[in-house]
Amino acid sequence: MSWKTAYRSFYYETAEEPEDIVLPPSETALLVIDIQNTYLEVPVDPAEARRWAPFHERMHEIVIPNTRSLQDWARASGVEVIHARIACLKEDGRDRSLSQKKPGFNYLLLPKDREDSQIVAQVGPMGDEIVVTKTTDSALTGTNLRMILHNMGIRNVIVAGIFTDQCISSSVRSLADESFNVVVVEDCCAAATEALHRHELEVINMIYCHVVSMAEVMSFEKG
Repeated sequence: MSWKTAYRSFYYETAEEPEDIVLPPSETALLVIDIQNTYLEVPVDPAEARRWAPFHERMHEIVIPNTRSLQDWARASGVEVIHARIACLKEDGRDRSLSQKKPGFNYLLLPKDREDSQIVAQVGPMGDEIVVTKTTDSALTGTNLRMILHNMGIRNVIVAGIFTDQCISSSVRSLADESFNVVVVEDCCAAATEALHRHELEVINMIYCHVVSMAEVMSFEKG
């Protein structure tokens, strides 16, 4: 199925097919969000390890290899590669947003210099690639990324990373509200479950972004 007809929610079931996507390299950036060491740690509790096993399998077998291939394509094409990660500037995490202080899965205390807060080496920055550090879900709201993109003349943002239903969705919505053209690469993203992943893609597709595959984004016209 083509990106023009896939991942349609109720709102867009009968909508016309969108126009072809054009991604001029000088106006396009690839933003990779939150692929960090902490999310690849296998829980000590065996039951939790089993519960998270499908996510870890998707990360190791699909998301990380595909994201690296997408980065290599972007670098070779002249598309700017930018990285975002969750980390706090204070050891005690006082600078975190409220959503990262609440108990449960979203409670994140990741001091910026600790190993578990670092970007996974396979998809890490090269050369002078920009890394923004955020204490919010949205990579735009929690950093100076908005200014960086505007200063560099970026109009189109290709998004990859985790989690589809959390930081990806939040970042995509923020980018769309700022009138960036957003493309989400579905096989370079993951949520905790496949159901959450697919549901969120259907929610954001065609209003906040266009959801595409890695192969499709590499085939788009460069203008």
